[in-house]
Amino acid sequence: MKNLCKVGVFGVGHLGSIHARLLTQIDICKVIGTFDLDAQKTAKLKDELGIEPFDDAGALMQQIDVAVIAASTQSHYTLALKAIEAGVHLFIEKPLADTPQRAREIQSRCSAAGLKLGVGHIERFNRAVRSIEGQKLAPRFIEAHRLAAFTLRGADVAVIHDLMIHDLDLILQWVDSPVKRLDASGVAVISDTPDIANVRILFENGCVANVTASRISRHKMRKMRLFQEDAYISLDFIEGKAEIYRLAAPGEQGIPAIELGQIEKGQQPRRILYQQPSAPEANALQLEEELFIKAVLEDRPAPVSGEDGVRALELAQEILDQMQTP
Repeated sequence: MKNLCKVGVFGVGHLGSIHARLLTQIDICKVIGTFDLDAQKTAKLKDELGIEPFDDAGALMQQIDVAVIAASTQSHYTLALKAIEAGVHLFIEKPLADTPQRAREIQSRCSAAGLKLGVGHIERFNRAVRSIEGQKLAPRFIEAHRLAAFTLRGADVAVIHDLMIHDLDLILQWVDSPVKRLDASGVAVISDTPDIANVRILFENGCVANVTASRISRHKMRKMRLFQEDAYISLDFIEGKAEIYRLAAPGEQGIPAIELGQIEKGQQPRRILYQQPSAPEANALQLEEELFIKAVLEDRPAPVSGEDGVRALELAQEILDQMQTP
């Protein structure tokens, strides 16, 4: 019989209930139960999926291998410590915690206990991002826009932690250089924290990232553009599509691309190529769950590590702190 990973879901609001449903479809895990302060939510999943509701988080921790924490950001820390005490691996939705200090403590405690820690940065598993895996990325300028309509979900944190952190995580992954300086501004329009924000990040290697996030837009947009020597890469996270415009290397042949023309400057003409790479269709949330569970079962590194989650949160907090400084 296949070795199954026993999973519990903590927090079954909008996102947590989706986690629970998708986890029941993964054949390498068994969802043991759910916990939420709102018993009506766990009862609903009991009726729909047959998942046992628990009214005590600690009791559920004692019966599982992996805790999926999708509760409010403010409760991540407390639930994470319960899981670590019970010797349970952790998958925590972004942001990892409500403060970088608590996130760092969760990460260090998991490491000391030999427990896997994964963070739910879902855009890592977006089809657009997966389609450019293997591409040589050395961006010199990045522009990102992430716009959404206002909802109460996520409004417990600033738009930087709610939306922008997705792009910050990707940028930190692709720009292999420390942050040198940032210039941030934001406005609280509807909630008590910034609802629209922009930051210009300068990295020590000279790369610049201009990142905008808003949760008061009429139209959704999730796009990123990367500019580097000899190439321009466009990512549309909603469409799950990537486009690459680049100059062919001298003598490069047999390329699956459309030739748009050539540039005559230099010692010899350079061909301009257009590519639209693809990746298999997949539910990004389910894919990140499955890959984390495989990491637990096969004792491999988590696809998005606790250190990744801490770095993204530290940068997000630095941006927010600068906005709030008079």
